[in-house]
Amino acid sequence: MAEKKKKKIVSADTGSEVKAGSRKTTKKAAKPVGNAGGLRAGAVGLWVVALGLEILAILILNGTVNWTFMPSLYQLIAALVLDLVFVIIGSQLWKKANRIKPASEKNKLLFWLWNNMGVIVCAVCFIPFVILALTNKETDKKTKTIAVVVAIIAMLIGGVASYDFNPVSEEMQQAAIDAIEDDVYWSPFGKVYHTHDDCQALNQSDTLTYGTVEQAIAANRTRLCSFCAKRDDITDVVTDEVDTGDAYETVEE
Repeated sequence: MAEKKKKKIVSADTGSEVKAGSRKTTKKAAKPVGNAGGLRAGAVGLWVVALGLEILAILILNGTVNWTFMPSLYQLIAALVLDLVFVIIGSQLWKKANRIKPASEKNKLLFWLWNNMGVIVCAVCFIPFVILALTNKETDKKTKTIAVVVAIIAMLIGGVASYDFNPVSEEMQQAAIDAIEDDVYWSPFGKVYHTHDDCQALNQSDTLTYGTVEQAIAANRTRLCSFCAKRDDITDVVTDEVDTGDAYETVEE
């Protein structure tokens, strides 16, 4: 029988290694997982800058703004690329906030809109420019064509980066908190959290982080490992495999 791999286990609270056997349940004493309000405010601020960069790109396209040290085409590309950067960073902050303080799933439409606000902002930050560029008759064809292509590509990249493929609901988070009393574990590159540090799915992991369910979800480990769920007979928490029972519908990762 192969020797069991010794793992380094790190606290989500302190970031320091914890000796085996000295870990305590952190459910009630854990540090806050983050400031959702602050993250959302940061996201909105970045999105406002992104919108300003779109307006700048429109002014450059119309010839209202024209810096002589750089060709107008390069100015347009620079404004659009910076627009994309601010959209994506803002969207990542918004998604992080939604992991800390999820929205309720009672209204499906509002839940989708809230979780994908970055996609909406991305569309607002590029579609008006594309429309105005296509209808602009003053700009030369080459500049207009390249600018439109760059804007469309940037919008597609920003949309994919901003879309939340794995949203968390308030109900999903609460179900996990209610069902799991002790610490959970996650690997540096995994997508799920585990209730056991010796789970078979963690055989290849040298380092694990442990903390509360809230901390795991905030770290984007939003689903419980199916092996751990079966081992603990947990049936009402979202796992990493399809569940046809009455629990929340789960998806395969």
